[in-house]
Amino acid sequence: MSVSSRLNEVFQSAPEIPFDDSARLIFFSDCHRGDDSWADEFARNQNLFFFAIEYYFNEGYTYFELGDGDELYENKHFSDIRSAHPHIFRRMHEFYQAGRFHMIYGNHDLERANPKVVDKTLFHYIDDRTSRKEPLFDGIQLHEGLILKHAPTGGKILLVHGYQGDPMCDQYWKITRFVDRAIWGPLRMFGLDNPTNPAKNYKKRDALEEEMIAWVKDKKQPAIFGHTHRPWFARPGDPPYFNDGCCIHPRSITGIEINQGEIQLIEWSLIADQKGYLKTSKEILASPRKVAGLFAF
Repeated sequence: MSVSSRLNEVFQSAPEIPFDDSARLIFFSDCHRGDDSWADEFARNQNLFFFAIEYYFNEGYTYFELGDGDELYENKHFSDIRSAHPHIFRRMHEFYQAGRFHMIYGNHDLERANPKVVDKTLFHYIDDRTSRKEPLFDGIQLHEGLILKHAPTGGKILLVHGYQGDPMCDQYWKITRFVDRAIWGPLRMFGLDNPTNPAKNYKKRDALEEEMIAWVKDKKQPAIFGHTHRPWFARPGDPPYFNDGCCIHPRSITGIEINQGEIQLIEWSLIADQKGYLKTSKEILASPRKVAGLFAF
């Protein structure tokens, strides 16, 4: 199926979440949390990510994770990932307990399209210290997409990972997962990347983004994507296609914020001050835009 037809499917079936201009929302995707081994690309940015979600939790934001949060191509067992990053999942659990957490699945965690997998792996976990069963995201429902409905205007924003319509990430994802585990995982030890991965294959990424933008333009439908790992913020007059980037850039993580009726692309990174001390910094990468203006183009 084409990118357009698959995005139509997601849009038609996605649950709606209302919000207004008082809302504070943060969107991250493509964390690819792993088992803290040499192959765990998230590990180098885990402190940045933890600092960021601490900030967003304390500031009253609702956290939306737009797919590929956990690296379930390379890792067979989610329990290994949770054990490797317990501080991250403690904070995510607190977001969920506060009613401020939503998760959709991407291609690297597409097994979570099965509610039985979600029940078995995400509802509870076994605490490593006490060997007791503890709640994690008890009762959570994962979706292929979500729709934010802007109460003042009635406008809608589609939230979707963006693998839809890419055959090897969509219809044949189990084959891709097998190949990634059996072949490309070991080859990464020698610096070789999977050429079918849109985040690594620039021609494939460009072609996929063109189809995503074409759908947004044709449907006049604002959308926030992940998947390609390339941050994108639509300028006024352009189709309202946005991409939150990823959390495994070499020295930074990127995301999208909606705050007080405005949307903006942000980057968290470590920078040196005048004395040479490293500090965590948030930078706005593109001028904020009014959310209400996204629905008139």
